[in-house]
Parts: sequence; C-alpha cells; structure tokens
Amino acid sequence: QMQLVESGGGLVQAGGSLRLSCAASGRTFSRSTMGWFRQAPGKEREFVAGITWTGGSTYYTDSVKGRFTVSRDNAKNTMYLQLNSLKPEDTAVYYCAVLRGGTYYFPTNYDYWGQGTQVTVSS
Repeated sequence: QMQLVESGGGLVQAGGSLRLSCAASGRTFSRSTMGWFRQAPGKEREFVAGITWTGGSTYYTDSVKGRFTVSRDNAKNTMYLQLNSLKPEDTAVYYCAVLRGGTYYFPTNYDYWGQGTQVTVSS
C-alpha cells in the first residue's frame, strides 16, 4: 500500500507560479510510475502530467506543455509539479496517483490517490 499527500496549492494571480508536492509513504514509491490529475468544479478529472519511476520520461497534456514540469526525488519519496504561467483555466483541485498499468490518461488506471490540493488562479 501507499499513502499520498499533496501540498503546495494556493491562490495566485494569472501569470504566477506554484510548486505542488506529492509526498508518498511506502517502500514502492521509487519503483512506481506516477501521475498528476486535476478536477475543476463540474468537470471530469483530467490527466495533467506523468513521470516514470526513474524520472527519465515525462508526459503532459497539451494544455500545460511548456508551462508545467513534473519531477521526482526518489530519495525523498516525493513527486513535484512546477506550475508556471498559470491561467484562470488551471483552477482545479490537483491530485497525485500511482499508475497501476495502461496508459497515463485514464484515472481508472491509477491506484492510491491523494486527497488533493486546491489551486486557484485569479484573472
């Protein structure tokens, strides 16, 4: 089993930056492919970014490419999401999760979700 705790969300003006963290407990973090999702009110949960267990490969949804960066520190059991050039449409609760198998893009392919952290971008 693994427990995930997100942090780092907050209120920021458009164009600003935030750094989200996902702290994991459990011995298997360093071998786990991970993902970030977000969910805005009234919308489905959507894939944002993913990273392989080595950190050697990363994946992003088109709307965040060039603005968001996913990384991880396996020694600290922590994954990060750097959010730059934020837009009001980035407002959502952001979640981290462990990929069980299959493609990055479907929430049903993930186990062990965190509780989420709110990101609000004002215009």
